[in-house]
Amino acid sequence: MKKLSVCVLFGGVSPEHAVSLRSAQSVLSHLDTEKYNIFPVGITQDGDWVLFGGSDYGMLPAGTWQDCPENRRAAISPVRGQGLLSFENDCVVRERIDVVFPVLHGENGEDGSMQGLLQIAGIPYVGPHVAASAACMDKTITKLIAGHAGIRQAAWQLVTAQDMRRGAERVAEMIERALDYPVFVKPAGTGSSVGVAKARDREALLAALETALSYDSKVLVEEFIDGQEVEVAVLGNDTPMASVCGEIDSGAEFYDYDAKYILDCAKLYIPARIGEDVAERVREQAIRVYQAMGCRGLSRVDFFVTRGGEVVFNEINTLPGFTSISMYPKLFEASGIPYSELLDQLIALALED
Repeated sequence: MKKLSVCVLFGGVSPEHAVSLRSAQSVLSHLDTEKYNIFPVGITQDGDWVLFGGSDYGMLPAGTWQDCPENRRAAISPVRGQGLLSFENDCVVRERIDVVFPVLHGENGEDGSMQGLLQIAGIPYVGPHVAASAACMDKTITKLIAGHAGIRQAAWQLVTAQDMRRGAERVAEMIERALDYPVFVKPAGTGSSVGVAKARDREALLAALETALSYDSKVLVEEFIDGQEVEVAVLGNDTPMASVCGEIDSGAEFYDYDAKYILDCAKLYIPARIGEDVAERVREQAIRVYQAMGCRGLSRVDFFVTRGGEVVFNEINTLPGFTSISMYPKLFEASGIPYSELLDQLIALALED
């Protein structure tokens, strides 16, 4: 049987560069080399593309992958049929690529940018297409679409950099008229809780807005929902399926970047500590959000479940973490699909398009 050529993209010019390296290590380690010719291509924080020539994927999270002597500069050509180009001395090597797995989180990888390049190049890729990727990455657009679809979500306000330049105190007053403290402040276009803060008063709100605006020119200020954090993994194209529900007990003020990746204080519960009827409603809502946003391939959909059993949509992530501690692969493993088989299914779904 002919092997498929799979290019795994990782790194990227993004605040989530380090998370991508950890996800890619897991993906590369679980891809079956009997089925696939694997081309690991890393994008440095300066934007250089490198075909990783090593075999030790532990070099990725360690940051030493860039120093591998077998590395070659590389690029995916936007010209159809050119595939992956790598450069050695004065020679250009062309490799056929059947599918790309963009293990790129956040800006320049998950927001439709990379998907646009691959679409132009005519190369199938894992995950949602351009429009869905862009809409899901921008939390304010997600809110508008989910609201139009009638999905229950937290109340919110949009703040722009221009709004703040016109008067920060006026912005704070506008938010205080609409929402009660505490509130969550989030950059519109980041993942992994980068730049997210919880504000309990005006001073904290203004500081949080300033921080969030250092990541994005648009900021979401959101109502605090007192509930369990429940996540669902979704897989599929036209007929998506939802995993069992998982629950996160952050062990911190909220599930921020440090709680996710540094402090190791969060506890994961699979299945979530909710009733079967509530879990079924969460899974149904996850499919509704996924389809309303136009997703294909995969996404992780996050909710709050209140003490009264109300299901409140939080956000959707089109390229969720694939690290050893990430919820997406863990949820499908608990649903009967082990990691390597999950990767096989994602690649097969990409080739359907």
